[in-house]
Amino acid sequence: MSKNKTTIVAEPGKQEAFIIREFEAPRELVYKAFTDPKLLPRWLGPCDMKTKIDVLEPGDGGRWRFIHTSKDGHEFGFHGVCHEATAPERLIRTFEFEGLPERGHVVLETAIFEALPGDRTKVTIQSVFRSVQDRDGMIMSGMEKGVVESHEKLDELFEKELQLK
Repeated sequence: MSKNKTTIVAEPGKQEAFIIREFEAPRELVYKAFTDPKLLPRWLGPCDMKTKIDVLEPGDGGRWRFIHTSKDGHEFGFHGVCHEATAPERLIRTFEFEGLPERGHVVLETAIFEALPGDRTKVTIQSVFRSVQDRDGMIMSGMEKGVVESHEKLDELFEKELQLK
């Protein structure tokens, strides 16, 4: 269990949510973990699911699609486009869950990677939703569990990767 905790801030009545987390790894490595198709499936998603990277073009104008598969074989797809990838400082992309009955519930995500003393990194992700109802629905869907578990797996990945150096 990491000494760092994931914080999710979703103020009532607002269309945005913030995910804030510090990692015991240098900014370049944290950014790489968010953009490398070999590293992402090793940490992204809840612990009880496998993640497959269908497409990952993290550069400006690129696109992405990830699939989470549960133990019973159910697949959950997510996709979006990348508006900006400024290594190792910022990622701006859209996010859309494919399991909704209608399309168009697109989220705009901006991830800021801030270098901290001691080769540590603070990641702040601002997600802007189409509506307060969309934001609240995402929060109530179990998003927090998946984000927290993903960050814990990312901590483990950093421990392994940093030990290799």
